[in-house]
Amino acid sequence: MKNISRTVWILSLISLFTDTASEMLYPIMPIYLKSIGFSIVLIGILEGVAEATAGLSKGYFGKRSDVTGKRVPFVQIGYAFSAMSKPMMAVFIYPLWIFFARTIDRFGKGIRTGARDAILSEEATPETKGKVFGFHRSMDTLGAVLGPSLALLYLYLYPEDYKTLFYLAFIPGLLAVGASFFLKEKKGTVPTEKKRTPFFSFLNYWKVSPVMYRKVVIGLLAFTLFNSSDVFLLLKAKQSGASDSVIIGIYIFYNLVYATFAFPLGILADRIGLKKMLMSGIGIFAIVYFGMGFNHNIYVFMGLFALYGIYAAATEGVSKAWISNITDKNDIATAIGTYSAFQSVCAMLASSLAGLIWYQFGSDATFIVTGTASVLILLYFVFMTNEKNNGA
Repeated sequence: MKNISRTVWILSLISLFTDTASEMLYPIMPIYLKSIGFSIVLIGILEGVAEATAGLSKGYFGKRSDVTGKRVPFVQIGYAFSAMSKPMMAVFIYPLWIFFARTIDRFGKGIRTGARDAILSEEATPETKGKVFGFHRSMDTLGAVLGPSLALLYLYLYPEDYKTLFYLAFIPGLLAVGASFFLKEKKGTVPTEKKRTPFFSFLNYWKVSPVMYRKVVIGLLAFTLFNSSDVFLLLKAKQSGASDSVIIGIYIFYNLVYATFAFPLGILADRIGLKKMLMSGIGIFAIVYFGMGFNHNIYVFMGLFALYGIYAAATEGVSKAWISNITDKNDIATAIGTYSAFQSVCAMLASSLAGLIWYQFGSDATFIVTGTASVLILLYFVFMTNEKNNGA
């Protein structure tokens, strides 16, 4: 396909394999955690802390990638960590061990994300960022279709045999690590500086970053602060009477919609503007969450999850494409890593807050509060002033 280079294909296949491995476990994780004694509040804290670990390490390793001028080693090591975490979850079934293994998985994501997204940005022009990031998101999310599908098939044959799934998930993880060795470091990439990099040095980027970067990131972070883990959407479906198989089926359907729309919406975003596409996605998100708050019909959930897939396709890759367009080429990994660090801290707070609201006031209140907040954030982007060459 035009504008989709060999490197983009390799990165996309690596993400496909890794997501297949991760998503074999993700939809059953909340069910499994509840079965071994996790409360809804503790599930929220677990998801939040895991994502915060990934976020903080994204900031540091994104900065390290820019400092050293290297991309590929961070990608290879990061995917290796995530692959190793899968069998670790099967060794012991104690909650603390699962907590540790999931954190290792997210740490691997932190190591690779900034460098990987910088490579994607370098493989695109400002006019094709939406397309390239959208294609990668589409392939990545295809793994989220294959993974749960394999899990559903296995659990149909061997009900509640969760432990074996952790071993099986190691296979696509190994394929991802193997594919990463086909990546080649781009010639001409030079270190930006030679001094040591303290862990929180990436935070300094906020002070020197472009004004437009800060405006965009503030809006995205406010949105993240009310955008809790997808685990709560799955638990809402479970609360409405869906079986474990139906929940996994709904999750597969959501990711299929996401994978189908990510690439074409990325192309459309390049044409109409990344900002307009992002705002459209947030608007759809608000509709979904209000729908979740007022609906208790399992069939309506299918439609809401379809819309949720379109929201994700319109925002996930587009937000990073926009950020990469409003930052200097030599700071892209740092810029995306810094955003991701703040984003994951907000995600930790969001998931914890959602769990507390659910516990105190019920599931409906959780979704209505989030829907209301997303409308306010949409208005922020509507009235946010643009600057020239902002990539929007």
